[in-house]
Amino acid sequence: MRIVDKIYGDFDSAMITIESWKSDGQTLVFTNGCFDILHVGHVMYLEEASKLGSKLIAALNTDRSVRNLKGSERPLNTLADRMKVIAALTSTDMVLSFDQETPYDLIKAILPDVLVKGGDWPIDKIVGNDIVIQTGGKVVSLPFSEGFSTTALVEKIKSL
Repeated sequence: MRIVDKIYGDFDSAMITIESWKSDGQTLVFTNGCFDILHVGHVMYLEEASKLGSKLIAALNTDRSVRNLKGSERPLNTLADRMKVIAALTSTDMVLSFDQETPYDLIKAILPDVLVKGGDWPIDKIVGNDIVIQTGGKVVSLPFSEGFSTTALVEKIKSL
């Protein structure tokens, strides 16, 4: 599949694809993040997340949302660029964006079978866990890959 075919800028067209996947009996896995500078921790995480179902949906924070979360110097890569990089991975099937502080409304609309975040997130703190559990889904906190962090990379580059 081509990179551009995985990127959905229009929520309505994304939902048409999602509903099609659901009607085909696909198990939908949802994750979200900034994914500002892709590193091996991200790649390993997304690969593991993809193994939890048939289709992996990755929702990325918009540039405005990243600035609110990480500070005025971030993101280093634009949303369009971050989406292309994540879409280029074989582990992802759909890449969306969201502008809110959390993906709660997106999770509520999609109703994934599996909601996943990295191990630095306890299950009870994962946004949307209530929705997924109430609808019979599973919430997973994957083991965190120590030593991999975009923030740490940025600090390392600044110190050079």
